[in-house]
Amino acid sequence: MDSMAMTLLLLCLSIGAISVVHGEDPYLFFTWNVTHGTISPLGVPQQGILINGEFPGPNINSTTNNNIVINVFNNLDEPLMFTWNGIQQRKNSWQDGTPGTMCPIPPGKNYTYHFQVKDQIGSYFYYPITAMHRAGGAFGGLRVNSRLLIPVPYADPEDDYTVLIGDWYTKSHSSLRKQLDMGHSLGRPEGVLINGKNARGDGTDEPLFTMKPGKTYKFRVCNVGLKNSLNFRIQGHTMKLVEMEGSHVVQNTYESLDVHLGQCFSALVTADKEPKDYWMVADTRFTKTMLTGLGLIRYTNGNGPANPELPLPPEGLAWSLNQARSFRWNLTASAARPNPQGSYHYGAINITRTIKLVNSASKVDGKLRYAVNGVSHIDTETPLKYAEYFGVADKVFKYDIIRDDPSPEAEAKITLAPNVVNQTYRDFVEIIFENHGKSIQSWHLDGYAFFPVAIEFGRWAPEKRRNYNLLDAISRHTVQVYPGSWAAIMLTFDNAGMWNLRSAQPERAYLGQQLYLSVENVARSLRDEYMLLDTTPLCGVVKGLPKPPPYGP
Repeated sequence: MDSMAMTLLLLCLSIGAISVVHGEDPYLFFTWNVTHGTISPLGVPQQGILINGEFPGPNINSTTNNNIVINVFNNLDEPLMFTWNGIQQRKNSWQDGTPGTMCPIPPGKNYTYHFQVKDQIGSYFYYPITAMHRAGGAFGGLRVNSRLLIPVPYADPEDDYTVLIGDWYTKSHSSLRKQLDMGHSLGRPEGVLINGKNARGDGTDEPLFTMKPGKTYKFRVCNVGLKNSLNFRIQGHTMKLVEMEGSHVVQNTYESLDVHLGQCFSALVTADKEPKDYWMVADTRFTKTMLTGLGLIRYTNGNGPANPELPLPPEGLAWSLNQARSFRWNLTASAARPNPQGSYHYGAINITRTIKLVNSASKVDGKLRYAVNGVSHIDTETPLKYAEYFGVADKVFKYDIIRDDPSPEAEAKITLAPNVVNQTYRDFVEIIFENHGKSIQSWHLDGYAFFPVAIEFGRWAPEKRRNYNLLDAISRHTVQVYPGSWAAIMLTFDNAGMWNLRSAQPERAYLGQQLYLSVENVARSLRDEYMLLDTTPLCGVVKGLPKPPPYGP
């Protein structure tokens, strides 16, 4: 090759390299047609919510930094909105899919969600957050794979399976909503589903998954249910825990795992047993009457049915708490970025604010309501974020109507109001959840991952900080709080936006056990937050208002 040809070749390669470096991250496009349809997951025909005719909805299979574009057509007879449980929506609460950040999609209309799974890996799920739509379906798995250049701390599995477990009611979502609106609790569910089904165990069940002898598989398990924590196990097999809600973990082996509402984990399972069928089992936890869901796994060379004798579930709160304490962050593994997870020393950061949140339940005008520090949140016609952005927040809500340290009287009386806490951008905050009730709580925070540094029985006090795990607590987005217990989390509020902190139990969130944290972009800088797109539909008091001045650099 002569020198001129070599020069041209090098120039082309250089241009190609530059275009790759400066090019956008890949896009994934989806079109969802959301409709009602008849489903019978527990053998009783009921009205379900389908995505492209599917129940559960389709899995989203993405990779770190992918741009996800989903055009949702709402063919229901009421407004609809999807949220992306665990996706942090960096600088982009506009796409978070909560009533405080977006207008719902009207019946007969469509809306295109556009968000990036920025600097994340892990196992998540999506679901409709409006009304009680989650009780009708339309939920599905959302996985974020690691980029090829970032090593994961285990060998590639033979295959990757999503397992959505959750308790289920045979009443329609609209009937359940009417029940709540009348001031009643939903009561006990009728069953437990695994990927929208519950095996009959009569020899006619088809396998949900197959495994080749000697191969190892990744199972991504999420509790997408409505009421209860669940215990998950696979008959005759152990599970090596490798990931929880976007964090690589110390790889301990478990016979069963408690999965609380809204939580996800990934575990490796090796097909090293007798070649036949085996049961996946999901049981309700901490309930007087245990409900069981079954799903079949089949070895590809299997020659026998699953043993009808199921593995026994664990018992008691103490077992669950001790298991939760065994989960640890893998400090040497890299997650979405090349640097090890343990390079972020959260335990060395000074706390700038402590917020204590106490959940309660009472009746207001004869109807059941749930509250946080005495305030039961109500959604507003105008999304809270829009009101703030357009400078009309005072017409929609008031900031800080709850105290950081609630008085004992806050539990006795419940006030109905939009519950918005003003939180300074980039502050490092400690949040204490106290559960004085008799049922387990599960809390989820949008926009962030936090460090659950302690879960203990009793009441919290400042001296309890001596027991905090300040080294290797797992960075995640949900935390469970056992009855008569407290949990402490720590995080830096470095993601500007309006973020929903809610009970992961839909009934409680619907009846007020939630709030919003306003992490305002005071500098109005594009460095800290994206702007609201000009094409975004508006609603409430901001409809028709002139657009605010654009953000600066």
